[in-house]
Amino acid sequence: MSDLSASPQPTPENAQQAVAPSLWFQLRKHVARLQDWFSIQSLAIRTLVIAIAVLIPATAIYSVSLMQKQAAVAEEVKTMTAAEPQGGAVWTFNPKLPVVFGSGSVLSFLDANAVDRITVIYKPLMWNVSERIVLVESQGKQYAYYPSDMETKIFADKAVNAPWGGKLAFVPRADLDPASVEVLERLDNRFAGARPQSEKDGWKAGVSGVLSATLTVGLIGFLLFQLKGQFKSLKFLEPSQIHGSIDDLVGMDDIKSEVAQIKDQYERRTEYAEYGINKPFNVMFSGPAGTGKTKLASYLAKELGLPILFHSAANLETGYVAGGSNTLSRIAAMAKRRKRCIVFLDEAQDLFMKRGGHRKFDDDTQNSLLAILDGVRTKSDGEIIWIVASNFNSESMQMDEAMLRRFQMKVDFRMPNKEERLAIIGHYLSQRADKVLPDLDLRHLVELTEGRSPADLETIVNQAGISAVQAGDMIGTETLMLAAERVLVGNVNTNTTKERERDRRIIAIHEWGHFLVDFERERKEAGGDWEKIQADMKTIKISLKANPRNNALGFVFHKQGANLLKTKGDIEHDVRVLLGGMANEELFFGEQGTTNGAHNDITRVTKLLHHAVGEMGMFRKTRLNFGALSNDGSSRHLDEETRGIMEAQSERLYGETRAMLARLKPLTEHLAGKLMDAGEMSLKEALFEIRSFEAACHEFGNRVGLAGRELTAD
Repeated sequence: MSDLSASPQPTPENAQQAVAPSLWFQLRKHVARLQDWFSIQSLAIRTLVIAIAVLIPATAIYSVSLMQKQAAVAEEVKTMTAAEPQGGAVWTFNPKLPVVFGSGSVLSFLDANAVDRITVIYKPLMWNVSERIVLVESQGKQYAYYPSDMETKIFADKAVNAPWGGKLAFVPRADLDPASVEVLERLDNRFAGARPQSEKDGWKAGVSGVLSATLTVGLIGFLLFQLKGQFKSLKFLEPSQIHGSIDDLVGMDDIKSEVAQIKDQYERRTEYAEYGINKPFNVMFSGPAGTGKTKLASYLAKELGLPILFHSAANLETGYVAGGSNTLSRIAAMAKRRKRCIVFLDEAQDLFMKRGGHRKFDDDTQNSLLAILDGVRTKSDGEIIWIVASNFNSESMQMDEAMLRRFQMKVDFRMPNKEERLAIIGHYLSQRADKVLPDLDLRHLVELTEGRSPADLETIVNQAGISAVQAGDMIGTETLMLAAERVLVGNVNTNTTKERERDRRIIAIHEWGHFLVDFERERKEAGGDWEKIQADMKTIKISLKANPRNNALGFVFHKQGANLLKTKGDIEHDVRVLLGGMANEELFFGEQGTTNGAHNDITRVTKLLHHAVGEMGMFRKTRLNFGALSNDGSSRHLDEETRGIMEAQSERLYGETRAMLARLKPLTEHLAGKLMDAGEMSLKEALFEIRSFEAACHEFGNRVGLAGRELTAD
């Protein structure tokens, strides 16, 4: 969710200068990535990888050396074949002469005996290796020799000046007739163990080369699979890869001051240690989702110039014993290798729960994290900042005390207030200022987004931009309000109830019941000031469009209340508003005509009354929270007294709501018809219809002598 800063376009002058640093950065990044992977492996894997890495160049060097030797011998044989027999006579193999096996070396034989002819029969084996046999005709016989590599070299050197050099002849084995080939094959069988070393090494060079290439490809493939697959989630980001800065977090001054303290303590840790403050840097970020915990951690890493690893604690819940603890051990090993870095564990609320549950692998993971975050660590470990973020709510969930003690600093994130929401929306709009209409009135949008996170506000502005692009228009107030409706309510459609007139009428009656109960209270508090009513009412729009997000066939789009604390009267009013829909259905369609469309309303009423009666002690003589006596903090099995009080208060409030709406039945009929015609109505349009209806009724009452009397339902 970090903001992407626009990078300057490279110019022709600095393009070449940018290439070298970029390549160097990529090389350093990949090397660091490989080192991170190596640091988290077991001893067996490390030993195997090192052995393969050493074996690859060793086999390659061995293969190259053999090939060089074979090439040298082949060159000597090639040089020998260039010689021609004296007189230019063409040699032919004489199968009539007996062939015997020569003893000793061929060179000694040539020096000691008269030679009639010397024949070298050769056969190419590889691109640079050949097989050769030397037949020496002397005293009516042919003496067969397989010269060694050394003999071949000396033989070739002496052939230039030796008296027998002119009697040399070379014959390719492929040119021999079948009878001669048969004789040579018998010689091959006899001399099988005496072949030259270069011929024996031919297959060794090939196998060694293939082995080296196979090991290289296999090792590279294995490392790529590890780095891009199993190792993908464990990745450090360098400070230069983080876009934006801490100044982009608008409206979080109190939280940013806490982070500034972390920065100061880390940069001046030696001075702090003189005052006895030498605990490890364990920081807890807690608060609702979308409030900027991840952004703030990344910006802190950029401020300190430290690499940061992002990992979701949800991935530690493998379902296997030691699965999560092994992952934590890998992360700790990678952090120790870098020495100075930040490790950010997100969504870690389950790690804060009390241990001793039914799932042993969860306890193993928590115990491992406790050991990693322990205060007794080495000096190098003390330079690692562990930031554990969660949506943990200490009021509704019980935290493990041992885990709580591990954190020297806790930063509590919150939802932005009214001024901060205005600043955040303005910040995101300023990033696309050339596409935004001037002098936007953001008051309604700010009020509408009460209790919403900065991430929600960013999404609303982005959705407004998408809608503006599709419409080919600028971003305006109406565009932002429609975007807020889509983000906060969801996609709506008219097809679900378009041709179902009965359902549309029931929905209209139901939604006006909610609205009119709230309207009556606001009108009373405003003293009849219609402008104040419009400013204070929470309703933004009433619609007959279906909302698939909560399976509602209609909805009232309203803003959240600004009051964080609710009085007993506020709770009663909320209950009346929720009951208004069902009460209106009963007024218009009878008790048998009420629908299950009020299911969600009744559920919320039940929770509100249970909170008031069972947890706050309202409507009782004593102020006791019986829900606190249960193990999970909620009283699922209601005692008879609590149930009786809840039912009595629900009946009382429902009766008051029904009586109020009965007086407004003619107004409801009028508003329902208008809503069915229009499909949806804004607050401004609804108030206009109410004022018009009341003015018409007042004029009619004056004409017939009913001025000062209220219209009744029946």
